[in-house]
Amino acid sequence: MKALLSALFAGAMLAGCSTADAPALEPIPGSITYGGQPRTKLTKSPVGSAVYNQFYNGTGQRVEETYILQPDRSLKLVRREIGPDFPD
Repeated sequence: MKALLSALFAGAMLAGCSTADAPALEPIPGSITYGGQPRTKLTKSPVGSAVYNQFYNGTGQRVEETYILQPDRSLKLVRREIGPDFPD
């Protein structure tokens, strides 16, 4: 009985980790993929590599983005953090 309960609890915890329900991040002006995928392909980087981008948005806030290189050599935006230029 204890094994069954722990298996159910573990399954519920893993189901909560799914990102399928989370909406995909959309590119904003300044993003690498804003206006479509880049023309050049990242041919020397291994699939799954992280690509980082940092820029300032229209209101002067610093934006940091993380992309993951997909098997078709496209970039997938997976993380974005927006914050002040100089944090307190």
